[in-house]
Amino acid sequence: MSKKLRWGILGSARIVRKTIPAFQETTNGEVVGIASRTEEKAKECADKHGIPQAFGSYEALLASPDIDAVYIPLPNALHQEWILKSLDAGKHVLCEKPLAMTAAECEEIAVKADETGLKVLEGFMYRFHPRFEKLQDLLAAHAVGKLTFVHVGHSFEAGGDDNIRWYTGLGGGALFDAGCYCVNVSRMVTAQEPTRVAAFGNYRDANDGGQIDTSIAGMLRFPGGTTALLDTGVNLERRNFLELTGTEGRLYLDNPFGLLEEDSVLEEHHFGQETTYHEIKGENHFVRMGEHFADCVLNGTPLRYDLKDAANNTSVLEALDSSARKQEGDV
Repeated sequence: MSKKLRWGILGSARIVRKTIPAFQETTNGEVVGIASRTEEKAKECADKHGIPQAFGSYEALLASPDIDAVYIPLPNALHQEWILKSLDAGKHVLCEKPLAMTAAECEEIAVKADETGLKVLEGFMYRFHPRFEKLQDLLAAHAVGKLTFVHVGHSFEAGGDDNIRWYTGLGGGALFDAGCYCVNVSRMVTAQEPTRVAAFGNYRDANDGGQIDTSIAGMLRFPGGTTALLDTGVNLERRNFLELTGTEGRLYLDNPFGLLEEDSVLEEHHFGQETTYHEIKGENHFVRMGEHFADCVLNGTPLRYDLKDAANNTSVLEALDSSARKQEGDV
């Protein structure tokens, strides 16, 4: 393998406008190929981003000996299929969140990764931002005392009727698209898995049949007594925040999932005392995630987050979805 990880991109989704420049900026990786459903579209994206090779099919990219690892930004419902095909082709995989649509699919991926000895990482990029390293340091130092409540919101307007989020067959809807961040960060800050969940949702007709969630409000109850309140939507005004409240104080982050190079502030509050503002220098979390993944592949460093973590996150999403669709708890 070369001294730099040679990336291939499976698809030209909107997110690649952020991730391709980030992977090109890494010190230990380079983007050498991109595939799309047509060679024309792949070449257009390759020319735009200065990528040397364009492939007219995903299979062609996976067959290339010039590529060590793939980044998968495809619709949610296609993740498992193309992760498994990538592993069969001998490629390491960084896949957009959620890793798959069910915990069972995540476990199948884990088995294949173990069989092949290849690395697979779920792409929750925010976890690599220095703000969250600072946040976890403060929690470890008991800055808020006993963590009692997690409140997290993530919503935005998805746009027109042709958006993939309005197709059940593509894994659309608010919960698996934006709500997966809310679940993931709640599990991360508590360092536990919830034992109880409850949720309520709002729905519309999907473009390909059935009902698809436009917004979800949910609650997670953790063994240590912490409760997480989360709300998410893809037809709402943009909101993005995280608040952690404990017996000794409160921590607050604005835009926890969205910042790149901008400097930011982590607020620390304590019962009427003057607020402490922890100033965090901006860093591109996609760059840091890409460098971490490349280091793990090139040097055998353990991944910071394993596939059991991905399966656990998806299991909670499944439980919330089931609870919301039952619409139980009528008064």
